[in-house]
Amino acid sequence: MNDLEQARKEINEIDKEMALLFERRMAAAERIAAHKKANGLSVKDEARERALIEKNCSYISSTAIEPYYARFLRNVIDISCDYQDKLMTGMRVTYSGTLGAYAHIAAKRLFPAAELSAFADFADAYAAVEKGSYDCAVLPLENSYAGEVGTVMDLIFSGDLHINQVIDVPIVHHLIACPGATKDTVKTVLSHPQALDQCADYIRAHGLETKVFSNTALAAEYVKNAGDPTIAAIASEETASIFGLQILESAINDSKINVTRFASFSKERNIPAPTDRKESENFILVFTVQNKAGSLANALNIVGAHGFNMRNLRSRPMKDLEWSYYFYIEAEGNIHTENGEDMLCELSAICAKLKLVGSYYVETIK
Repeated sequence: MNDLEQARKEINEIDKEMALLFERRMAAAERIAAHKKANGLSVKDEARERALIEKNCSYISSTAIEPYYARFLRNVIDISCDYQDKLMTGMRVTYSGTLGAYAHIAAKRLFPAAELSAFADFADAYAAVEKGSYDCAVLPLENSYAGEVGTVMDLIFSGDLHINQVIDVPIVHHLIACPGATKDTVKTVLSHPQALDQCADYIRAHGLETKVFSNTALAAEYVKNAGDPTIAAIASEETASIFGLQILESAINDSKINVTRFASFSKERNIPAPTDRKESENFILVFTVQNKAGSLANALNIVGAHGFNMRNLRSRPMKDLEWSYYFYIEAEGNIHTENGEDMLCELSAICAKLKLVGSYYVETIK
């Protein structure tokens, strides 16, 4: 047997071993897909994928073939994600809004292979997951321009669902209208009250009348059906594409820094494996304290003493108790550690109610 034949024989033997390992890897991917479906997690995790490629490339001793191995890993990961997408095709995800709304954009980005269904309001979407009719709900937490979404915060406090991932969606408003319309023909703009407010300078400068709709996509749908060149909607590029409308002017927001943070809610609370835990995690707590001097300060001191940086602290009135409030904290750091467990134990001793809503990384739509 010459060298060529020997090399080909070795490759055949290696390929046989790799086929068996590939089956094992894809079986593990099935279990991962089941976990992600139960916990309302998306298939893609770009930070983990980058770390995995970097780590595994360190096992390669030859610098000449390392970049080829990186490409090999990238292909294997992509195949695994495609398989997980297939397994999660039956996943049912709900959101509040309608086709083309920013909530729809967020849900589609998080769960591209899932069956998406719209609900009229936040509470109905949330309740559908609590009842088990849907696997998860994608709902807004806050907007960098308009602040928190109070209704969703109240659901977080009173409901049973958990947050396992969060995505930031840049809000870029466009003036969109039916084919044939121009900026000169438009006299009235239609949109959600927040979108109208966020484009107030543009609307005022062009002397436009306004009409309120419950969301931006419904406004766009109305413009499409009306076919009237004197009306336009303020909505996203995706919405214009869905309803076959033209963009008359792009990015008409008063502020160019406008982001809505959406969260995926599911029944299960995801607890990352020790190898996946990072200090760059975030977590959300909701709690109540006794109505006496220093109670809130004591709770906040406990969080700070354990080294967790609070990026957000809010209070909300409790619907069933007059002049009583609950508190909402978003903090940075890995709570799935001994330090985090100790903090929760100390908080539970002084809080009348304490709920770890979930932990997550923040993804951003670019």
